[in-house]
Amino acid sequence: MNALAQIATQPDLLERIHSALVEAICTGELAPGERFTQEQLAERLGVSRQPVIQALLLLKSQGLVVDTENRRGILIAPLDAAFVGHLYKLRASIDSLAARLAAHNLRPEMRVEGLELIRLGKKAAADGALAEVVRADIAFHEFIYRASGNPLLIETARLHSHHTRRAMSWYLKQASAMRPVWQEHAAILNAVLEGDARTAERLSKRHAEDSINVLFSSFLAAGRETEPG
Repeated sequence: MNALAQIATQPDLLERIHSALVEAICTGELAPGERFTQEQLAERLGVSRQPVIQALLLLKSQGLVVDTENRRGILIAPLDAAFVGHLYKLRASIDSLAARLAAHNLRPEMRVEGLELIRLGKKAAADGALAEVVRADIAFHEFIYRASGNPLLIETARLHSHHTRRAMSWYLKQASAMRPVWQEHAAILNAVLEGDARTAERLSKRHAEDSINVLFSSFLAAGRETEPG
């Protein structure tokens, strides 16, 4: 699906333009470092410049686009290894806490939803459907946040979810083979469903920390030599 297909003019036009641009950036349709003008985007979306300008202001505040040096265009924010390292260290903390709390907050309905998410993720990975893999990954972690019973965890994760999606999408396009992410997710879920809080916490933290190492290796291979902080 092309995120930048023309958009019909409706009262929520600004929101829809913003959502379309976020989707295009997070999936890599608009790649890190790509340059464009407001006019080019407006033409591509089939809308006027004004709502595009407003949407770009929102994207700048979210750190997804930046002005070009001559301020005559817009640049998709480059992926920075140090920033991604900080992001996943934060993820290691909140993911491990969420898994521990979820194991203490076990409810019968969690089993069905959790196992279905694992099934969908494994299918997407087997099919090589990269966009679906990313969506399934985000959905699994949001499930753990919700299961924790602490609403602040999911709110905190969502503040940076766009950057997480960008990093994941970029990595999956570089990788020659996928990590056994869904086996790791299944192990985390199993620990949660067994009420084993200590194991759930440990596996979640290791899962995020392994992601830092894998992403850093990909940055080095692509010539992005800034080490994650």
